[in-house]
Amino acid sequence: MEEVTKVPPPVLERQVRQRQTTVSVLKSKLKHGVTCSVPKVRSTLTGFFPVVRWLPKYKLKEYVLGDLMSGVIVGIILVPQAIAYCLLAGVPPIYGLYTSFYANIIYFLMGTSRHVSVGIFSLMSLMVGQVVNKEMFLAGFDLNEDSKASGLVLNASLGSNLTIGSPHSVELMGVPCGKECYSISIAAALTFMVGVYQLLMAVFRLGFVSVYLSSPMLDGFATGASFTILTVQAKYLLGIKIPRHQGYGTVVVTWFNIFANIHNTNLCDLITSAICISILVAGKEIQERYKDRLKIPFPTELIIVAGATLASHFGDLNSKYGSSVSGHIPTGFIPPEVPSFTLMPRLALDAIPLAVISFAFTVSLSEMFAKKNGYTVRPNQEMLAISFCNIIPSFFHCFTTSAALAKTMVKDSTGCQTQISSLISALVVLLVLLFFAPYFYALQKCVLACIIIVSLRGALRKFKDVPAKLRASRDDGIVWLVAMFATTLISVEMGLVVGVVFSMICVIYKTQNPKVSLLGKASDVDLYEDVEEYKNLMPPPRVQIFRFQAPLYYANKDSFLRSLYKAVGVEPFLELTKRRKEEKKAKEMSSKQIKANGDKSNGEVVIGLVERELDFHTIVLDCSAIPFIDSTGMATFEGLVKEYGEIRVNVLLANCNTSVIDLLQKGQFFGKNDKDMSSRLFHTVHAAVLHAKDSYAAAESRSEDSGV
Repeated sequence: MEEVTKVPPPVLERQVRQRQTTVSVLKSKLKHGVTCSVPKVRSTLTGFFPVVRWLPKYKLKEYVLGDLMSGVIVGIILVPQAIAYCLLAGVPPIYGLYTSFYANIIYFLMGTSRHVSVGIFSLMSLMVGQVVNKEMFLAGFDLNEDSKASGLVLNASLGSNLTIGSPHSVELMGVPCGKECYSISIAAALTFMVGVYQLLMAVFRLGFVSVYLSSPMLDGFATGASFTILTVQAKYLLGIKIPRHQGYGTVVVTWFNIFANIHNTNLCDLITSAICISILVAGKEIQERYKDRLKIPFPTELIIVAGATLASHFGDLNSKYGSSVSGHIPTGFIPPEVPSFTLMPRLALDAIPLAVISFAFTVSLSEMFAKKNGYTVRPNQEMLAISFCNIIPSFFHCFTTSAALAKTMVKDSTGCQTQISSLISALVVLLVLLFFAPYFYALQKCVLACIIIVSLRGALRKFKDVPAKLRASRDDGIVWLVAMFATTLISVEMGLVVGVVFSMICVIYKTQNPKVSLLGKASDVDLYEDVEEYKNLMPPPRVQIFRFQAPLYYANKDSFLRSLYKAVGVEPFLELTKRRKEEKKAKEMSSKQIKANGDKSNGEVVIGLVERELDFHTIVLDCSAIPFIDSTGMATFEGLVKEYGEIRVNVLLANCNTSVIDLLQKGQFFGKNDKDMSSRLFHTVHAAVLHAKDSYAAAESRSEDSGV
């Protein structure tokens, strides 16, 4: 018979890469950065202002109708929301209109998304309002909106001179500043800081920070913030005059104060709120049910604002029933002013969560709608755009902005094609600023609160999705609940921190307690899979194949070892200890037997280490699910090879990716000049199993020959 030639498995040869040194890379980037030419200047300017690229290519006949319609509709929605969200931000209504106007203009010039609507956003307004109210409280102002004068509260830690008298004022940058002046000064300084942080994030390419804001965490955070917004606005629905709580537990304390003062409910505000909410909810439900038939959204908010303003004005609700109204809203623009730098050190920490949330919502929305409509956006340019939407307007008495989902969806559904629609929306706001703002004097605050609360329907409806979230992914559902409860019960800022930290803890926990499995071979094919998950798999005889589905690093190396010892059923140190005890016991028994036989010689009894037959002679570590290891992980591999080697069990590696192989080579895991690499590392589990069988057979053959 002819001898069958055994074909060795193919050997993969690594490509040699010429890696550039760090110094050469830095020199190249520096040279490219400082080089100046006309094409580069043109490219930089058009990249910084994308409008220069797309505006000359604007298809007037094809785009103008959709842009005009969506711009007008969003502008009509924007006006009542701009006035309403000022209640959340703690500033007079005129500043909401300023914010909406400037943000739309700047994003029109700098944004790369065709559909995103940038402006006031309920979550941003709430977070700004919390900072504003905190600083107003520390400055000694009465937070009750309807108070004519506050009681004097001195706070020596402010570094500002308090003017004793009525009305209360604070000296800011050498100028006496009353309640309205101080509130917008805080909001503008905070907005400037937010924009600076976002600009730094864009310059240093720190957009990766947003990856730590997982979708379940953001959803839970937004839902918790929505419930906080509802709580803060509830007092306006009832016409109860209580100041906004400062510090943690706003929701709990506010509801306690509401129920404690429920007997002071203003019936006029209560009835107005009930009517407005009924109409708004009915309008929203009709729009959702018949959205396919309606060409444009029904401007329910504007109708409510117009009708309520007329009713309040001609019914004289403020004088007769004490209903709280918006008050005088001036026309025109206030001269620009540099944000107060004396306030910024106190606002530096408060601006960080605002900056992160603002850019995260803007970038995610721009990418989502770009994907939906078949074009691309530049995330770093979006970060630049939203940073300047905060920096520049801060000089014009505006507060923090971001992309808003509801208005973006309206733009998309009403035929928006480009950011010309944002320019149209800004013109609608401009008309109100120049001509119609004073007509909102008699508009009741409870009507604005109704608009805010009804706009939260989408976020609050996510409560009913919790069971589905928990069924789909228990970890994601728990993250959602933790972020939501932390935001609701502690504070918005702490809710964000708790949500991010808890999300990261969940990821770390998963890596410390990953799924592990022993593998078996499918019949007739060289495929190895989990014996607990698949049927008809047979483990190779006397070979254990272990898979660890996580990176191997300092935090989970103990978990890796415990899992391996439990899976294979043999812990090398304990096995070695047991063998040594048996060896010692054998020596003692032999000595006693010699003495009993009367052997008087002092000859030393020599007994080798007691060998105990194990169920396996080789462990194959399937590293296909290990994306990376660190030096601790490499040391763990080395320890396994050494410890199992002492009990004559061989340890082999299979399916390692190139990054793991490189680190093992650098740490000389395979010996000097990688001499043991071919006998320790294999590209497939099957190759490792074949090598284990051949090696064991050769060892057995040598043992028999030596015995003969």
